[in-house]
Amino acid sequence: MDSRLIQDMLGVTEAAAFAAGQWVGKGEKKTADGAAVAAMREALNRLPISGRVVIGEGERDEAPMLFIGEEVGTGGTEIDIAVDPVEGTNMCAYAQPNSIAVLAIAPRGSLLYAPDTYMHKIAAGPAARDAIDIDAEPGVNVRNVADALGKPVQDMVVCFLDRERNADKIAAVRAAGARVRLIGDGDVFGVISTAIEGTGVDLYMGSGAAPEGVLAATAMRCVDGGFQGRFLFRNDSERERALKTAGLDIDGVLRRDDLVRSDEAVFVATGITSGELLGGVESGDRASSVVFDCQTRSIRFIETIYRRAGDGSFTL
Repeated sequence: MDSRLIQDMLGVTEAAAFAAGQWVGKGEKKTADGAAVAAMREALNRLPISGRVVIGEGERDEAPMLFIGEEVGTGGTEIDIAVDPVEGTNMCAYAQPNSIAVLAIAPRGSLLYAPDTYMHKIAAGPAARDAIDIDAEPGVNVRNVADALGKPVQDMVVCFLDRERNADKIAAVRAAGARVRLIGDGDVFGVISTAIEGTGVDLYMGSGAAPEGVLAATAMRCVDGGFQGRFLFRNDSERERALKTAGLDIDGVLRRDDLVRSDEAVFVATGITSGELLGGVESGDRASSVVFDCQTRSIRFIETIYRRAGDGSFTL
C-alpha cells in the first residue's frame, strides 16, 4: 500500500480520536461515538480514494454515516475500509484505559463483509501462530502456546472479554494453571496485544463482535500472527445475511487469511484514552498511534504533535 495513503489513514484515526477525546469521562458514549464517526467520515471524504466501507456502523437504515456499503473519498485508489471510530465506547465515556480509534484498509474485494453477529475468536502472536486451534479445549491451547513461547503455563496470560458467555472458558484456563486478564470492552485491543511485546498478553480467547474480528485479523496478518474465528449466530436473520454477504462457509473455521485476503493490508489505531499500548488524547494536541503494515511486516508507533493556532484552536 502506498506510503502516502498510509499517512492519510493515520490522519483519519487521529481525527476520530481527537473528536471522541472531547467526551472522555463525560459518561456519554453515544455522543462520543457520534463525534468520532462524523470526524472520521469527513476525513475520509477529503482523500483521493474510492473507498468502500465493508465494516462500519451498521446497515444503511441503522447508520446515517459510515454505513456498510457507503462509498467515501474523492476518487482514486479502490480500497475496502473497515472502521471502528471508537473501539471501547464505555472506556471512553468513563475514562478507562485502552479506548482506541481503529481502521483497516486493503485493496477492493480483500476484506470480508462480516455480519453483525458474534464470533468466537482465538489469537496469538507470530511465535505461537501455529499453536492455536479454535476447536481445541482451552487448556490444550494454553499448553501449546506456552510450549511455542518457551514459558511455563503458570506464567501465561490469557485475555478475555469480561462476559458471562466466556465464563466456562475462563474457568478452564484458570484450571490449566494460567492467568486470566479480563477486559470490559475492546477485543481488537485484546487480539493485537498478543503480537506486541510489553502488553503482557500471550493469548486471546472468547467471543466478541464479528466485525471487530476482521479488524483484528488485519493487524495479525500484517505481522504474521495467528487468528481463527467462528461465527456465533444469535438468530436466523443473522445467518441469512451471512449467507448473502460472507461468500464462504459460514459454519466453518474462519482463518486469518479468509477474513483478510491481501498482503497489501494496513491496520491503524490511535489512542483515545491512555493504556498499555497507546497514549490518549487528553492533552488535546498529541496523538499516539500504531500502524501495522502487511507489506513490510512492521509495527510502527507514531507520536504526532499538532501546533495550536494563536486562539488556542487547532485543526488536523
